[in-house]
Amino acid sequence: MAGPALGISLAPFIRSSPTLSKIFTPVANWYAGGSLYRQYGLLYDDLLIEERPDVQKALSRLTPREAYDRAYRIKRASQADVLHAPLPKEQWTKPEEDVRYLLPHVLEVEKEEAERAKWDTLTVTRK
Repeated sequence: MAGPALGISLAPFIRSSPTLSKIFTPVANWYAGGSLYRQYGLLYDDLLIEERPDVQKALSRLTPREAYDRAYRIKRASQADVLHAPLPKEQWTKPEEDVRYLLPHVLEVEKEEAERAKWDTLTVTRK
């Protein structure tokens, strides 16, 4: 697993340094714009691999509205992909709309799993 599962991220370090932030922010924006998922109306968290157990559990914790919106975005993007044409520009996801709605749930699930593993491997010793 990559990303949050490893617990390694340079983002806080880069954000804390004004110089590094000036350097990496345009590159990050260019990369996000070039990945084309926004042209299909998707959010970044829509791209997470659903087969991962932690993501499946996080998906079950979404509100009904969030789950519906996610399914709608994925179906609309799939239809646009079948037609080999991105959505009209007014339907693209704007950078300020691209919020991480699923990541907090995934991190919470990972934290619970780590705690569960800690308690499952706990050994009791007699004094």
